Amino acid sequence: MLRQQLNDALKSAMLSKDARTVSTVRLILAALKDRDIAARSRNVMDGITEDEILSMLQSMIKQRRESISLYEQGGRLELAQQEADEITIIERFLPRQLSEAETLDAVRAVIAELGAGGLKDMGRVMAALKERFAGSMDFTKASAATKKELGG
Repeated sequence: MLRQQLNDALKSAMLSKDARTVSTVRLILAALKDRDIAARSRNVMDGITEDEILSMLQSMIKQRRESISLYEQGGRLELAQQEADEITIIERFLPRQLSEAETLDAVRAVIAELGAGGLKDMGRVMAALKERFAGSMDFTKASAATKKELGG
């Protein structure tokens, strides 16, 4: 379904001559193709799953946020704006992101469900969160909240 959305977005952007969207969606599709090829070595011939695509999109956003801060530090505001525009385009393909309060509630629920009692359980909690909230949760923030809740 997400693959089809990406292809449709590319066609639509090409028809409307939206160069920024065309280039960003092409970047996404190229990264997706790379991941599909890498998955073949694990005998996954149908390509990566929807959850893996969502994870890939989130990592693309994270990379762009890091680039924005570097460009701003270097005084390259036009490049920072370009990265911000790409983030906006990529976010179209992600489900609604959980707020900080919703993330904290989810972290607490998973900790309670798993009976996690300390930092040694952090990996299990994060794995459960990634499984349930792929694409809709900022896992950097979730990791910090999990660490805090587990007493770290």
